[in-house]
Amino acid sequence: MKKHNYSAGPCILPQEVFEKSAAAILNFNNSGLSILEISHRSKDFVAIMEEARALALDLLGLTGKGYQALFLHGGASLEFLMVPFNLMKENGKAAYLDTGTWANSAIKEAKAFGETVLVASSKPENYNHIPKGFEIPADADYFHCTSNNTIFGTQIKSFPETNIPMVCDMSSDIFSRVLDFSKFDLIYAGAQKNMGPAGTTLVVIKEEILGKTGRNIPNMLNFQQHIEKESMYNTPPVFAIYASLLTLQWLKNLGGIAAIEKINNEKAALLYTEIDRNPYFKGTANTEDRSNMNATFLLNDEANAPLFDEMWKAAGISGLPGHRSVGGYRASMYNALPLESVQVLVDVMQEFEKKVSA
Repeated sequence: MKKHNYSAGPCILPQEVFEKSAAAILNFNNSGLSILEISHRSKDFVAIMEEARALALDLLGLTGKGYQALFLHGGASLEFLMVPFNLMKENGKAAYLDTGTWANSAIKEAKAFGETVLVASSKPENYNHIPKGFEIPADADYFHCTSNNTIFGTQIKSFPETNIPMVCDMSSDIFSRVLDFSKFDLIYAGAQKNMGPAGTTLVVIKEEILGKTGRNIPNMLNFQQHIEKESMYNTPPVFAIYASLLTLQWLKNLGGIAAIEKINNEKAALLYTEIDRNPYFKGTANTEDRSNMNATFLLNDEANAPLFDEMWKAAGISGLPGHRSVGGYRASMYNALPLESVQVLVDVMQEFEKKVSA
């Protein structure tokens, strides 16, 4: 039976990425070697790295605009640390928007480097919405936000205007919707949501914002060092970058971000329409802030959970339980999840309604 993978990450990837990756593990480029064993200094891998970095900028519309793309280790969690290390001046300050668990983790790291201004937070309401109408201090070294909140199912739909550098953690919705990415001075994203397997992190950074902190930054945590070494300051995660390249190529061939955004909108509309229509379910996020990537919802009566759980599992659905912070269910609809899988879930919800109502 086909599995309909709603895992929040690591998550579903395109079938062709699995097939090409599997073939490369056995014999990469007819070299007689596995992608897992080739040298990261070989011509083959240098070509992979160069294409992956160039294609990331191309898809984001940032080619030739003063940006560099890096593939690094450590996940978004390391970027929580690297961002203030590289951007917050000594005796400086930074502004943060708190919209969820990972935004809060980024704030905790920043506090170790200097004054960290919390411009707004939706924590008192269990992060069920995106704060609006907040002010960003003009004298902050940068403003940091999280575009999509995987756990709580919220997504920033309109980004604030500011004259200071804007940093965004786009781990769970990068490459999923059309934005003016030139509004951001630094974007980072763990690969394991929309781009590839766990193990690498994409960082896209405008070079002109670097080198202004007055700090002595360790080489391994210094963006400038990684730019100079072309993402090879140390041995890069070869396989994760290769699979990410395959995913970016798939997206490019599909028509790029504009094409996938249309599909993502269809998937989200289909599921949210059913959540709102079906009397046995309710969404957890404010309607205007609902994420197109992660739909979070609850049963109106938890006594019906055993039946619903049995039904979605029998339909081949995987990864649907919600995070413990919210409970209920979370349907993660990343780029590679087909519309067909969302329809299967909606069909189960409608059949569940019939059974409970009978």
